[in-house]
Amino acid sequence: MASAAEQLAANLNFSAFAKAEDLKKRIWFTLGALVVYRLGTYIPMPGINPDALAQAFQQQSTGILGLFNMFAGGAVGRMAIFALGIMPYISASIIIQLMTSVIPSLESLKKEGEQGRKIINQYTRYGTVLLATAQAYGISVGLEHGANIVVDPGWFFRVSTVITLVGGTMFLMWVGEQITSRGIGNGISLIIFTGIVANLPAAIARLLELGRTGALSTGIILTVIVVAILCVGFIVFMERAQRRLLIQYPKRQVGNRMFQGDTSHLPLKLNTSGVIPPIFASSLLLLPVTIANFANTTTLPGWATAIIASLGHGQPLYMLIYAGLIIFFSFFYTAVVFNPKDTADNLKRHGGFIPGIRPGERTAEYIDYVLTRITVIGAIYLVLICLLPEFLISAAGVPFYLGGTSLLIVVSVTMDTVAQIQGHLLAHQYEGLVKKAKLRGGRRGTR
Repeated sequence: MASAAEQLAANLNFSAFAKAEDLKKRIWFTLGALVVYRLGTYIPMPGINPDALAQAFQQQSTGILGLFNMFAGGAVGRMAIFALGIMPYISASIIIQLMTSVIPSLESLKKEGEQGRKIINQYTRYGTVLLATAQAYGISVGLEHGANIVVDPGWFFRVSTVITLVGGTMFLMWVGEQITSRGIGNGISLIIFTGIVANLPAAIARLLELGRTGALSTGIILTVIVVAILCVGFIVFMERAQRRLLIQYPKRQVGNRMFQGDTSHLPLKLNTSGVIPPIFASSLLLLPVTIANFANTTTLPGWATAIIASLGHGQPLYMLIYAGLIIFFSFFYTAVVFNPKDTADNLKRHGGFIPGIRPGERTAEYIDYVLTRITVIGAIYLVLICLLPEFLISAAGVPFYLGGTSLLIVVSVTMDTVAQIQGHLLAHQYEGLVKKAKLRGGRRGTR
């Protein structure tokens, strides 16, 4: 017999969505907040020469600035008030997560529940301000060193740039928190998602234009489209894949009655680290190239120039180091976000155990063993998704970079948002069934 949740899911339709007024308000609020974000990516900072900026950014588009520009929805290339985007907040969150695993005081705060999480969130905001200030000052100095990019260089420009960019980042952080609490989906993820999707029509238009002019053959264009579709399907399959460990709970006696022990599952995702490994790997790998592009390459020694050239997109050394960094960060970040010992302690505290495994330390070792094996699969999956576009660049000569990282973010955020919408619909329909049952019971009582 199908469960109640499955029956409700089968009955979901557009009429249920039309009746879910709270869900519609949340969706409209989310769309309005994302429109405000997109408008902010077109508001330029004061004191910038747009023509000189566009020419200078064109030379740096293959470096780390191109990666940040993709996440910021083109705001970096236009040097808009949202040029820093939400990346300082994400970096601060990751740093705080790392610190909670090595600093005992933060680890105890994490275990204190809601109050501890509020304090950690406050530390994350402070870290966001510090990182955004440092990055904004670095951008202001870098712009001043560019050829005629800044109209009036000096401390006034630097201070105004820091205030503008830090204010834009803090506003985006607030918008993301509002979307999470009053809208639908994760606000921070949706902001990044919107920035990436906003550049998608232009990328498709450039691809079709190259096909029209004969720069790319029809076969290559069709191959790119087919590969993209297959990658989306593969990402959906792998992101939903889980290794479920059977958990049993002993029989319990309540009064004179003996209740049978319950069973449940401990789900372990194949890709526990998410999209963090590709982002970290790309940032670290593109940073030397970006610094070299800003510097005078004619003064660099020959061996440094050769290394920088070999770290370009599609080069064998680039792909080899990229794959190694993804694998390293997959294991590293999984170890940070998932603690087998804490999970084993929680199971033991609630009386649960894995059949055939002794509770406590042996359970933690078994969970760590299983997690390590599935993380190998998850790391290989990330490497395949992220290196496939690199092979297209080197083999087919596709002139624009369609990153596997962006594809991962788009598909993952879409799946998460759709799941939350379905959850709201299920809750709304369940409430409707409960109200109908109460009305029927009241009518029977009056008869």
